[in-house]
Amino acid sequence: MAEDTDHTPSYVATGQEFKRDTNYIDDRILNDTDAQWPVEPGRYRLIAARACPWANRTIIVRRLLGLEDVISLGMPGPTHDARSWTFDLDPGGVDPVLGIERLQQAFFARFPDYPRGITVPAVVDVPTGAVVTNDFPQITEDFSTQWTAYHREGAPNLWPAESRQEMEKVMRLIYTEINNGVYRCGFAGSQEAYEAAFDRLFTALDTIEDRLGRSRFLMGETITEADVRLFTTLVRFDPVYFGHFKCNRQPLTAFENLWGYARDLYQTPGFGDTVDFAQIKQHYYIVHRDVNPTQIVPKGPDLSGWLSDHGRDTRFGGSPFGDGTAPGPVRPGEEVPTAHTAAAWVQ
Repeated sequence: MAEDTDHTPSYVATGQEFKRDTNYIDDRILNDTDAQWPVEPGRYRLIAARACPWANRTIIVRRLLGLEDVISLGMPGPTHDARSWTFDLDPGGVDPVLGIERLQQAFFARFPDYPRGITVPAVVDVPTGAVVTNDFPQITEDFSTQWTAYHREGAPNLWPAESRQEMEKVMRLIYTEINNGVYRCGFAGSQEAYEAAFDRLFTALDTIEDRLGRSRFLMGETITEADVRLFTTLVRFDPVYFGHFKCNRQPLTAFENLWGYARDLYQTPGFGDTVDFAQIKQHYYIVHRDVNPTQIVPKGPDLSGWLSDHGRDTRFGGSPFGDGTAPGPVRPGEEVPTAHTAAAWVQ
């Protein structure tokens, strides 16, 4: 059985299609003093492994909106065992704020018999040490809509009302066919299931390739939540999905528009500066033992192209932040080591 433990345990029997477990703790942190979980600076800790695409979304949105000072960030290492993500990158293997070794402890603090996968991202209530939610799409939406009083000056509007209906449609395509599509290929239980998944994935990528031939970003001239959701799959495509998950019709670098678009985002503050390529590769190639029994982590691919000129600013105009501004420097202690970035490949 295959296990997608970077987010939610999802199993596939031989001959069957990969199915993702989509049952989450769906509590919300709301801008309402009477809510069970009210917005409150300093109360909550986001637990988000850099390796995980779903968690990477929350790190990006937190940074784009400038929420670093009001929502702290705990980062497990890139690998985990069957029980839980662990804080093996922290001194003594203990999260310095929550005082726990495993994210599992925060889930059990709220639900002693919690029966599902221990997943990232998760938001934990610091005073009680109990998990609040692991509903990853709702977490980023609520960062945008419920924490507005604490957004930095110049923060982008990632959920523009005028394009929300169309954006929701695009995000459904991205989630079902691309974000989840790569897993459907990688964890297929038969040749037939794999080939069907492969065709679905590249049909969707071709659709988005065409869309990005007409505008700089998915919804027009500025970034939105839709771009965040697509980016975290694209940035993992060549390092992991192309080979490890057999998504090998062509690499990302062979798509004119998708590759230019991905580079445009990577070079935008808040996107590339959250990406740790070393952790990404370690996670997939070490944790997915059924897919990669040797646990050997590839040295490549060459990542220097991520820093090459994309030309989309001159081709389409626009600006990632519209009338707003880019976030400032990465918060001390949250930097990605240079050796784990595309810069390490530049001669």
